[in-house]
Amino acid sequence: MCISISRPITSHLPIMVMLLALLLSANYAAAQSPDAPDAATSVDQAQGSPALPEDQPVALSVEALKKKVIELNRDLFILEEDLLFPANTQFTVFLSLDTGQFLQLDSVKLKVNGDTVAAHLYTDRQLKALQRGGMQRLYMGNLKTGEHEITVFVEGIGPDQRAYKKAATLVIEKDTELKALEVSINDRSRDYQPEVSITEWETL
Repeated sequence: MCISISRPITSHLPIMVMLLALLLSANYAAAQSPDAPDAATSVDQAQGSPALPEDQPVALSVEALKKKVIELNRDLFILEEDLLFPANTQFTVFLSLDTGQFLQLDSVKLKVNGDTVAAHLYTDRQLKALQRGGMQRLYMGNLKTGEHEITVFVEGIGPDQRAYKKAATLVIEKDTELKALEVSINDRSRDYQPEVSITEWETL
């Protein structure tokens, strides 16, 4: 089945956000109207409870709409990924880092079948996040079924403050299931050198 998309899903997001903003403005105007009854105050008075501050219902409406915008943005992002990267062709590469003693990572470049598909320069903040156990999604795309060669190039400062360059290659067989790989950069204590490897995640 072929799905044709004339424009990105996320192109509708500004329209939806604008509609929510208009709704918010209408709610705010209604709350500020002297003729509009305060539902929260009426209920509290009927039950004998202390009245809420006049601006609290408006504040609650603002927070509720903010949450709806965030949820809508998340749902649209997931939908767009599902449409652009269906499971039968989806291919994702993650990067993890367990180093710092033997390598100060500077950049990573990823090639698929000889073509560069991703390149990244790292800031100190990003390196710290990776060293604390974070994982980066280095690349996400589509691969047809068959054999593919994946190569990663790592550059940085190695032992003795020398420039370090290392490459690792893995040949994979893409089937109709989603495929995920992990590029691991680790300190190798036995010879005081960093180690770069590519491993394939098992499909559940």
